[in-house]
Amino acid sequence: MQKENNNTNNTKTQEKRFNKENRNNKDSRKKLLEEQVISISRVTKVTKGGRHFRFSATVVVGNRKGLVGIGTGKANEVPVAIAKASMMANKNVTKVAIIEGRTIPHEAIGKVGRASVLIKPATKGTGVIAGGAARSILELAGVKDVISKSLGSNTKINVAKATLEALKSQRTPAKIAALRGKKVEEL
Repeated sequence: MQKENNNTNNTKTQEKRFNKENRNNKDSRKKLLEEQVISISRVTKVTKGGRHFRFSATVVVGNRKGLVGIGTGKANEVPVAIAKASMMANKNVTKVAIIEGRTIPHEAIGKVGRASVLIKPATKGTGVIAGGAARSILELAGVKDVISKSLGSNTKINVAKATLEALKSQRTPAKIAALRGKKVEEL
């Protein structure tokens, strides 16, 4: 009984400290990046004393101009889990290659666990043809015309991570020319 009280006091003090530290960062983060919750799930831990419920959240952040990130957070309450997840997502922001301000340079497959996501460039006016977590990632990255297909597992977090891996693997002609030590016109 005493251990349970100590654990609840510890988590409460940790959450208070977390909220206090991030109060100042919230305003600046909201100005730069949009955030979208992909999934919220309730996790149950069964112990001798009974069931303990916690919440897990997965959040995507992006500026719709080539920056995107994914984060996960766990806490005793949903808002705190979302706040932790968005903080992790802000730490994990990466730049993705977008050409003509609307699509990706080439076809790619991203794999995480048993989930794999295929993304293909599309012609102007096609829109974002993707479902679930892949759609959130692509929209917040700023891709306007793309075709996507989720292959294998449909676990939301793995699909999101696989989509981000596929976006990270994109290489622009300028990047390839720099790697080869040539000019873009020479390719």
